[in-house]
Amino acid sequence: MPTIASHEPGISGRTVLMLATGAGFAVASIYYSQPMLGIFVNELHAGVSTVGLVPTLTQIGYALGILLLAPLGDRHDRRQVMVVKGLLLTLALLLSAFSGGIAMLLVASLAVGIAATMAQDIVPAAATLSPAAKRGKTVGTVMTGLLLGILLSRVLSGFVAEYFGWRSMFGAAALMVVAITLVLWRSLPAIPAATSMSYPALLSSMRHLWTGYNALRRATLAQALLSVGFSAFWSTLAVMLHDTYQLGSATAGMFGLAGAAGALAAPLAGSLADRRGPGLVTRIGTTLATLSFALMFLLPLLSAPYQLTLIVLSAIGFDFGVQATLVSHQAIIFSLEPAARSRLNALMFTGVFIGMATGSALGSVILEYAGWQGVVVLLTLSGFSSMVVRMTGRRKTAAGCRSPVK
Repeated sequence: MPTIASHEPGISGRTVLMLATGAGFAVASIYYSQPMLGIFVNELHAGVSTVGLVPTLTQIGYALGILLLAPLGDRHDRRQVMVVKGLLLTLALLLSAFSGGIAMLLVASLAVGIAATMAQDIVPAAATLSPAAKRGKTVGTVMTGLLLGILLSRVLSGFVAEYFGWRSMFGAAALMVVAITLVLWRSLPAIPAATSMSYPALLSSMRHLWTGYNALRRATLAQALLSVGFSAFWSTLAVMLHDTYQLGSATAGMFGLAGAAGALAAPLAGSLADRRGPGLVTRIGTTLATLSFALMFLLPLLSAPYQLTLIVLSAIGFDFGVQATLVSHQAIIFSLEPAARSRLNALMFTGVFIGMATGSALGSVILEYAGWQGVVVLLTLSGFSSMVVRMTGRRKTAAGCRSPVK
């Protein structure tokens, strides 16, 4: 595989903050529409099922972008790739803001999802710019920005749409994205291409990366299993809070702040991974997530105020565990083949996306037929399965597994 040699320069705290902000703004674009679906029904005079295609097409676009566009970061200067995607994302958000009907909004939603994969170019860029001794902490900080974008985007869009209108939200999002894109363009150094492979060869190589690295497959499987529980919780929480506690969507959205507190795990997990190895952190993270999920089995024993407190504590705990595990898994895969970091990241996040889509679908069905306790069973099983993958991987490695990374 022909590659261009890379170097490991230092990276300032200011640059890391800019990268984290860029990742958060980019990925948040995927989720702004979700709290506004009811408004779309009324103002665009579209059916509920049609409006439901808005977040669906955004997620489909994101999945396609991860598979087909994220690998370009290995083939081209990552700074240029980020800038191009940032400008395209700005245009897609503006198209959403000025949509005259549901058809245009659906097209814009697909484009938003594709261009929002800018976030998946920023993470490998951070890993490349950071020296190996601090790579875990750097990636963890950037991932904190990404997760905060996911968790806080719904809170922000619900507020802005209610008081200023849904078009204002998309317009503000476009301004945020273009601003951080220009900052990254002016501040980041050029990041040389890691390979000169053709685009078809680049895509074909992803199959060889998948089959060639056991550590990649195990990291992807473990993170995908955790993502099932993560997505099942957040996709069913608002319905459960409304039905059980008569809480509105605004209050439900505030639970995202609890999850945001868990996002602070990323830099801590990255630092621990740098010192003690990412394998240990994955075992700690999966165990913490599993215990936090299982804690909600105690809900029937408590009164309503304490039940809500327990749900908040569980959300903080499992978000902390999920994020710590994700950062450590990225530290593992980024060390496998530096010239293929964008492709390795794309492969793992494809697994994460599949896990989240599965969790969302299963969570809704289980909530309807088995109630919240049924959802808690799903959450706990997803965490426990992920923990088993990491613990089993440890024993296999100790026994002489050829995996290049523990």
